[in-house]
Amino acid sequence: MKKTITFISAFLMLTNICFAQNFTLKSKDLGGQATTKQFLNTMGCTGDNISPQLSWENAPSGTQAFAITIYDKDAPTGSGLWHWVVFNIPSTVYELKTGAGDLTKLIAPKECTQSNNDFGKPGYLGLCPPPGQLHEYLITVYALKTKIELPASTSPAVVGFYLGQATLAKASLVIYAKQ
Repeated sequence: MKKTITFISAFLMLTNICFAQNFTLKSKDLGGQATTKQFLNTMGCTGDNISPQLSWENAPSGTQAFAITIYDKDAPTGSGLWHWVVFNIPSTVYELKTGAGDLTKLIAPKECTQSNNDFGKPGYLGLCPPPGQLHEYLITVYALKTKIELPASTSPAVVGFYLGQATLAKASLVIYAKQ
């Protein structure tokens, strides 16, 4: 009897592992490449500076909040460039709508914090790779085990440190942009 219970328990654990859903990030606005909608409208770029729609699913249990970052590792700064940092998205929210990075439109959930991007301003900073260069952008959603208590004026690097401490799981999309 004890062997049967042990076998059944092991089978159920393996079944849960095999059929567990992965934490996944998706976008209706992005298909591997950015469009002019996501591009900046200054510094030589002629875009609409609109943050993309992002949605996620299958967050791990225990998730208390979410965060989103958009990072350009190819920016000619020596340390990349943070285009968008949003944290404390409520655990009941599974989407940021197109344009949520524009603080004046009040599209993002009011509970979340849109921290400074690398231009020192909160909200979304459009993509703007130098002419002729293909840049890779990493968009990541973080499932957090706790909310992060930081002001919107916090630098992306400091927010990143706190995200690292609070992350249960993360999912990413990679997109490319060239002008």
